[in-house]
Amino acid sequence: MKTRAVIWLLVAVLLVTVSRADAQQPTKLNRIGLLAGGHGLGSAGEALRVGLRDFGWIEGRNIAIESRVADVDLEKLPQLAAELVRFKVAAIVADGDAAIRAAKQATGTIPIVGIAAGDLVREGLVASLARPGGNITGLTSISVDLSGKRLELLNEAFPKARRIAVLWNPGNASNALEYKEMESAAHALGLKLQPLKVRAQDDFRGAFAAAVRDRANALVVARDTLIDSHHFQIMDFAIEKRLPWINAEMQFVEAGGLMSYGPSRLELFRRAAVYVDKILKGRTPSDLPVEQPMKFEFVINLKSAKQIGVTIPPNVLVRADRVIR
Repeated sequence: MKTRAVIWLLVAVLLVTVSRADAQQPTKLNRIGLLAGGHGLGSAGEALRVGLRDFGWIEGRNIAIESRVADVDLEKLPQLAAELVRFKVAAIVADGDAAIRAAKQATGTIPIVGIAAGDLVREGLVASLARPGGNITGLTSISVDLSGKRLELLNEAFPKARRIAVLWNPGNASNALEYKEMESAAHALGLKLQPLKVRAQDDFRGAFAAAVRDRANALVVARDTLIDSHHFQIMDFAIEKRLPWINAEMQFVEAGGLMSYGPSRLELFRRAAVYVDKILKGRTPSDLPVEQPMKFEFVINLKSAKQIGVTIPPNVLVRADRVIR
């Protein structure tokens, strides 16, 4: 009996020792890179963190998020992407087509979760939506397929506006496809498009001057990292010239824009957390299908409408998912 008691005592001591050793083992900290251009991430970064927390990934406990934002200087993106690679991050969440391309140039092995404005397939970033191949997967806002709808909403809200300026970046493959779709929609609606092409920061002043010179009645703003980074400059121009306009993202309407139609940016970042979770658990981007948004939001800012002296018709207001008063 004494021998048996001694054995049980030794077992108990061993279990306590092992338990304490396990408790002292530090939790592995997975580094996540977050790469973006434009004005920054704002509430989108927090949306990603909330999404990750839903899967048990807590910043400071088992993950660390390294954010790199290029602001208006998009030429910094390759350098910032290289920094994240040197940190040996487990995955990179890249916001916008330019950020995705920079991340792809920086690494062919680290998983990239892209949040794209355009078509990842047409831009050659993934092989297909169902089977992306390579190290890139993520979400696309398929803005190419929505550009005609934005033009229709603008025409419905302001039927007297017959000459529509379109601010877009011809260096962005998705923008080029978007403009072609708008041309088809404009033809069907009997509208005249005026292309305002911007490839660099210095092009905006000339684009605005051309819109005034050719007497544009309204403005459509394509989603592009360069264009997004000049949002407040665009808004100031539209307000000064009392020009109705529509873009793709609700965040810009919340900041003082007039109308937007497109997927929720915050929802896209929350959905990006799903991909990060799967990657951290061992899945590869090549086997994770690219997701397209299912819900789109039409948002109107009546404060902005008043500021530029326009009235939104009741039949358009009732179609809005959200009205800012």
